[in-house]
Amino acid sequence: MFQKILIANRGEIALRVLRACKELGIQTVVVHSTADSDAMHVRLADESVCIGPPPSRESYLNIHQIVAACEITGADAVHPGYGFLSENAKFADILAAHNITFIGPSGDHIRIMGDKIEAKRTAKRLGIPVVPGSDGAISEEKEAKRVAAEIGYPVIIKASAGGGGRGMKVAHTEADLEVALQTAKSEAGAAFGDDAVYIEKYLEKPRHIEVQVFGDGAGRGVHFGERDCSLQRRHQKVWEEANSPALNAEERSRIGGICARAIADLGYSGAGTIEFLYENGEFYFIEMNTRLQVEHPVTEAITGIDLVHEQIRVASGGGLSVRQEDIKFNGHAIECRINAEDPRTFTPSPGTITHFHTPGGLGIRVDSGVYSGYKIPPYYDSLIGKLIVHGRNRVECMMRLRRALDEFVVDGIKTTLPLFRDLVGNPDIANGDYDIHWLEKYLAKGE
Repeated sequence: MFQKILIANRGEIALRVLRACKELGIQTVVVHSTADSDAMHVRLADESVCIGPPPSRESYLNIHQIVAACEITGADAVHPGYGFLSENAKFADILAAHNITFIGPSGDHIRIMGDKIEAKRTAKRLGIPVVPGSDGAISEEKEAKRVAAEIGYPVIIKASAGGGGRGMKVAHTEADLEVALQTAKSEAGAAFGDDAVYIEKYLEKPRHIEVQVFGDGAGRGVHFGERDCSLQRRHQKVWEEANSPALNAEERSRIGGICARAIADLGYSGAGTIEFLYENGEFYFIEMNTRLQVEHPVTEAITGIDLVHEQIRVASGGGLSVRQEDIKFNGHAIECRINAEDPRTFTPSPGTITHFHTPGGLGIRVDSGVYSGYKIPPYYDSLIGKLIVHGRNRVECMMRLRRALDEFVVDGIKTTLPLFRDLVGNPDIANGDYDIHWLEKYLAKGE
């Protein structure tokens, strides 16, 4: 087991990893920017190292400074959390060259899954169902029209190196295709420095289903069930559930088994999430995230397994702690992402939190690194906390969530709490009857 882990992140995920390390008896080091000197994870860590000024590129994305912090403190492993350098293959490679363990997959696997085109090819080879579309990048309008005609309109054009909805355009007819292609390429080049795009069939009313997987790097793989992340705004997840209200036990077992076998065949090490669009009983691969997900707590709630403990165990060479038959799913869990944003316009709302009170009681968990008097800096993602609620079934979970939202108090800034209080009382949400377009349509009606 590791002696000392450096946590290369901030906010609630840094605190989440720190707690896991303490439970395992592992010393912790956190890095931070000058803007995060008073952050909770900095206060609680065994050691902290300031690695630069507020801009991420000069601190949390500064590989040289993070490696130097490892060497200064004697950290023998790095946990990247999510975001920042968590899916940076170069970072994983550099750590390996310095004999520091990256708590995650190999640089090669990060590279494969970070390229959407190569990821789709790999998924297909591993037996994972994929969305019909082009076999590779599309650069010419003539080729785009041929592929679109073959798979049928509407189609969606996606950036190969994309994420967060950038470099994605839908074409409903051939007349739309030229503009969509050029716009997607332009956005992709500006956002990612790579204008490669590909085409897929655009599904009209799909759900976003993702499967949590783990590999030991030596040919074993398991799945921890699925999460439903269909409630999204501008391709950003807002509310996540486990298990999905749209799947039955047979579908859950089928897609989970496919993913676990694929991870084993790939020789993958650590945590990963295989994401699908799901429509009319069929799953279509869209991407794989080679890291811990923001929404991992709902999986922990229904399985009782600490996924960060599992990450650390696998990375240290201890292998998986469970077999597939050991993993049982109990009850239902929902996560709401609490952001420092205006609940109507979603404009960021940095500032000082004057009062912070979290809900409690059976089945309630709050992952947050903020506190009363904490000043939210304007430089980073607006997520300030996650409310995770677990119940014996979805009905109990929804009732418990309603109560928890009523208890949650954050004063001094605007947050998205009012949005969740509206959603929990909506009949479609109560019935689990929604798709990836539902939330944006709902928000449009309220404007």
